Amino acid sequence: MIKVAPSILSGDFAAMGKTVADVESWGADWIHFDVMDGIYVPNITFGMPMCRAIRKHTTLPLDVHLMITKPERYVEEFCRAGADIVTFHPDASEDVRGTLLKIQALGKKAGLVLSPDKGTEWIAPYLDIVDMILIMGVYPGFGGQKLIEASLEKAREVYRMIHAQGRHVDLELDGGVTLENAREIVDCGVNVLVAGSSVFNHSNPSEAVQILRNL
Repeated sequence: MIKVAPSILSGDFAAMGKTVADVESWGADWIHFDVMDGIYVPNITFGMPMCRAIRKHTTLPLDVHLMITKPERYVEEFCRAGADIVTFHPDASEDVRGTLLKIQALGKKAGLVLSPDKGTEWIAPYLDIVDMILIMGVYPGFGGQKLIEASLEKAREVYRMIHAQGRHVDLELDGGVTLENAREIVDCGVNVLVAGSSVFNHSNPSEAVQILRNL
């Protein structure tokens, strides 16, 4: 079954409690929460206080994507602030395995992220312990970008690697997901779709979520 995780990066920053409540009412599966530090990526978004605040407004799992340098410094705080899933970029960490294990020791799911310019060698050593791999369909930092087609082949490659492990690992794609290309993305083995603009800007967001889930 496809899970739909609308990114609140496309939501109303001045009314984030309502935004996450709306996403839940639309029938989404997860809330995708993009954390940017202005260093690893050229944008700044949310931190732990926002995560803690919106946790009170939804019962959905919070899927926290850390686009920050040295994520090991903050994963515990995000977990305690209400994150259910924490993913980070392995090239930004000084202790990838230790950080994954720390997240899991706190009772949360842990995953790694591949940007368009990073190959699968960044994640291969950790497929024995990750709960999820997130493929970026665009360069991280800003919403509303067009899908980079090469990301689809990378998703297929990662799916084959996961399948060879013989364990359940979610495969998520974030960036450039639309109602028009989602079927092709899912056919690559992706089972979690992060959708921002295509849900929030749809005339009927509930309908958009159902279209994505029922591909």
